[in-house]
Amino acid sequence: MTHFKPDFARDPRMFDANASGSSDLGDLPEWDLTDLYPAPDAKEIKRDQDWLEESCRTFAADYEGNLASLEAEDFLDAVRRYEKIDTVAGRLMSYAGLRYYQHTTDPKRAQFLSDMQDRVTTFTTPLVFFGLEFNRLSDEHVENLLAASAELARYRPVLERMRAMRPYQLSDELEKFLHDQSVVGASAWNKLFDETIAGLTFTVDGEELNIEGTLNLLSEQDRAKREAAARELARVFKENVGLFARVHNTLAKEKEVEDRWRGMPSPQTARHLSNHVEPEVVEALRDAVVEAYPRLSHRYYALKAKWLGLDTMEVWDRNAPLPMESERIVPWDEAESTVMDAYTAFDARMTDLAKPFFKEGWIDAGVKEGKAPGAFAHPTVTTVHPYIMLNYLGKPRDVMTLAHELGHGVHQVLAAGQGELLASTPLTLAETASVFGEMLTFRKLLDQAKDQQERKVLLAGKVEDMINTVVRQIAFYDFEVKLHDARAKGELTPDDINALWMSVQGESLGPVFNFMDGYETFWAYVPHFVHSPFYVYAYAFGDGLVNALYAVYEEQGEAFKDKYFDMLKAGGSKHHKELLAPFGLDASDPAFWAKGLSMIEGMIDELEQMES
Repeated sequence: MTHFKPDFARDPRMFDANASGSSDLGDLPEWDLTDLYPAPDAKEIKRDQDWLEESCRTFAADYEGNLASLEAEDFLDAVRRYEKIDTVAGRLMSYAGLRYYQHTTDPKRAQFLSDMQDRVTTFTTPLVFFGLEFNRLSDEHVENLLAASAELARYRPVLERMRAMRPYQLSDELEKFLHDQSVVGASAWNKLFDETIAGLTFTVDGEELNIEGTLNLLSEQDRAKREAAARELARVFKENVGLFARVHNTLAKEKEVEDRWRGMPSPQTARHLSNHVEPEVVEALRDAVVEAYPRLSHRYYALKAKWLGLDTMEVWDRNAPLPMESERIVPWDEAESTVMDAYTAFDARMTDLAKPFFKEGWIDAGVKEGKAPGAFAHPTVTTVHPYIMLNYLGKPRDVMTLAHELGHGVHQVLAAGQGELLASTPLTLAETASVFGEMLTFRKLLDQAKDQQERKVLLAGKVEDMINTVVRQIAFYDFEVKLHDARAKGELTPDDINALWMSVQGESLGPVFNFMDGYETFWAYVPHFVHSPFYVYAYAFGDGLVNALYAVYEEQGEAFKDKYFDMLKAGGSKHHKELLAPFGLDASDPAFWAKGLSMIEGMIDELEQMES
């Protein structure tokens, strides 16, 4: 069933440097959640909870033990009823979750979310039988059902994803136990992590900051300020590293136990199944990126060290602006027009799809006390609309984050036409529209660059974003692989986890870096490791895919656009092979990833040529 998990759309830049406050930003939009429910005590919430409880009960009464005897039309009715239940449960959880992420340290909001999770989990427990019983039907029986009803056959992708779990399915009783137990398992540890991160305070030069404001200082021009922020982050993380290690130990062990009972061949298997992507495709991506480290991050950061006048870069220099880069704050209105102009230049349909986000209260942009860090786009349910969360404070990268999350939002609006069960896009494809939106915005700005210096700053910024999206995320993926493998052998101390973290840092970033004491704890605040194990490779997948797609766009022009919109409208109704075929692309071809990485190399080539 649906559970509120906005993390699938979090922007990878949140790991590195986000924003801090400024009074020059203009009026920042806030969410209007009344499209979901008028208020937390609204009668509509009680109405939907009562409906959900009764609908789950009658669904089980009508179908449990009877799936094998259903004709195609009756099975279609069951799927549609399940879909309506999924929609109502998703609406309730979206409202509770979005309110919580606006102010994670508000105990009333946390209580409301916990109570809603408890109720929705309890109400939906009777539905656990559906997937289990369906998976006990023979392949021949399922094919006969699909052949008998074109409307039912439309749900084939959803049913196939359910069937993919057949080898790993437990008994009905155990599956129901895991469903009920989830509210005090991973989701409880996730909330502890979120509340702890949101409640951390950092003092830099006498100013007390939250994690957003402190991370932002890592991209300040003043090198002393960057160092002070990095050392304060390390100090606070070290003070809390025991708690973060406990969270990681518990979640990794819980996952290992469940994977072992299910017979999953690796800790990554569940993620690959949910992403509908083959393990060998992910490994081809991972290997291609690791092999390219010297040509990408190592080469770029050596170049950046030269620009900064440094022989050795410290970790607080990685996201430093270039010496010639403007420190101008970008007001919200300018950020909006920049992104909207880029979207409009691509296709007017993008403008129409994006406009309501700015006009109808679908974006929450400001940094506020207790607000969750980073940025995400959450689709809610297909009968409402998505919501975007930012922590916008005027850095050029924040403009790109807006372009990224707005791309998710446009994708989610287009895919909603598929209905609740088919709209959800696997993570590997969910990043397509977001990264493409960034690329449109970047290309628009690059075309408008007034001189070589402005072009250089733009190119360098884009290369850094791509390194954060590709190189850093694959390094994070390798860290997770090592973490879960090590945890399977026993409890990990904070020092053990620190060592695993450092084992991927030098390899991925290159020999120009020195790593300060304390940097070994910086794994502690990355939310994806907690919320969505092995999520991070989806960013690299999406970036490589978009680089290849953009090359096709440059070749095909107008002929590309309708195919692009058709791909977004498909949501989760097609496999990546089907979606990419109209563009002549195939992610299972090792050369595919080389094509995407070559675009990053080409930008670094141009930057090097500017130096000669």
